[in-house]
Amino acid sequence: MNLIDTLFVNHSALQAIIVISLCCALGLAFGKIKIAGVSLGVTFVFFVGILAGHLGLSIDSEMLHYAQNFGLVLFVYELGVQVGPGFFSSLANGGIKLNMLGLLLALLTLATAIILTHITPVSLPDMMGLFCGATTNTPALGGVQQTLSQLDIPSSTPALGCAVTYPLGVVGVILAIIFMRKIFVRQNEITDAPIHNIPKPAITEFDIANPGIYGKKISDVARVSNTHFVISRLWHNGEVSIPTSDTLLNQGDRVLVVSTPEDVNSLLILFGEQENKDWNTADIDWNAVDRCLISRKLIVTHPKLNGKTLGSLRLRNLYGINISRVYRNGVPLLATPDLRLLLGDRIVVVGEESAINKIEPILGNAAKVLD
Repeated sequence: MNLIDTLFVNHSALQAIIVISLCCALGLAFGKIKIAGVSLGVTFVFFVGILAGHLGLSIDSEMLHYAQNFGLVLFVYELGVQVGPGFFSSLANGGIKLNMLGLLLALLTLATAIILTHITPVSLPDMMGLFCGATTNTPALGGVQQTLSQLDIPSSTPALGCAVTYPLGVVGVILAIIFMRKIFVRQNEITDAPIHNIPKPAITEFDIANPGIYGKKISDVARVSNTHFVISRLWHNGEVSIPTSDTLLNQGDRVLVVSTPEDVNSLLILFGEQENKDWNTADIDWNAVDRCLISRKLIVTHPKLNGKTLGSLRLRNLYGINISRVYRNGVPLLATPDLRLLLGDRIVVVGEESAINKIEPILGNAAKVLD
C-alpha cells in the first residue's frame, strides 16, 4: 500500500513522471483502436488525462506547470518540423487561399465566443477555454493561460473549459466530415478520386512478351507510352539489375514496374504479360529479391534539392541507382521524373551499396543517421 501511495498518490518528482508516463502510454495504446475505421490517435492521451483527473490523480503544481509548458514547446516544435519543409511551397499551390479560409474560420469562432460572453453567464476566461477546446487548439490555450497569468487572473479555469469541449471538438469534426461526404460527395468520387491529384504507386511485375519493344531502349518505350511508370528492377538471364534509360528490353526479361493502379492495364498491353505475384504487400523480402542490390531509405535534407525535379538530378544515369518510391508525410508518391522534391521527403533508393553511398551526401542523410 505504501508503494502504491509513493508511486501514484504522494506528490514527488517520481510520482509526477509515473502518472504522466502512464497517461501517455494508455492514451497511445487506446488511440490505436479503430471504431468504424476511425481512430483518435495521440488525441486519446488528452482523454486519458481527463479521466485520470476525474479519478482523483494529481501531481505537484510546479511539476504540472513545468510539464505543461515543456510539453507545449515539444508539440509546437514537432509540428513545425513536420509541416515546415512543404509550407512555403504549398503557398504557391492554393495554400494562401486555404490559409485565409482557416483564418476566417478562426476569427468567426472567436467572434462567436466573445458574443456568447455577453449573452451567457460564462466569464471571458472560461469562454476562452471553451473556444480553445472547440477548435482543439492547444497552443491557443497556452497563450490564454500565459496572458491571464500576466494579468494576475487565475489561469486554471480555461483548462477546465478546454477539457469540456475538446472531446466534441475532435469527434464533432470527424462526424461533420463524414456527414458532408455523404451529402456532397458522390461515392465513386470518394473511392476513385486521388487525393489532391497525387498518383498512388502500385508495384507490378511484367514479362517482356511484346515483339514491338524487343531490343528497344527503356527511354524509347517510355517516350511512345502515354503512361508514367518507373522500372525499378530488371531480371535478365536470372540476374537482377537496376536498369537505366539506355537499357534494352529483350524477350523473356522480367521487369518490376512502379506505376499508378489506373495504368496497370495500359502497361499490360505495352509489355505483354503480367505476373500474378502481389508485390505491394508489406512482408516482401527485398534483400532476397535483389541479392547483390540493396534498398535504403534516404531523407532529403540538402536545401538545394528543395523544389528540384527527380529527372533533373539524373541519378539513374550517373550512379546506376533507381528511386522507386517517395514518401511525403507518410503518403507514397510515384517517383516520376517531374516530381518535385521537398525537404523531409523519404526516398527509397535501390542499387549497389557503393553507388548508394555516393549519392547519400547528395540527397542528405539516411534515416538512421538523421535520427
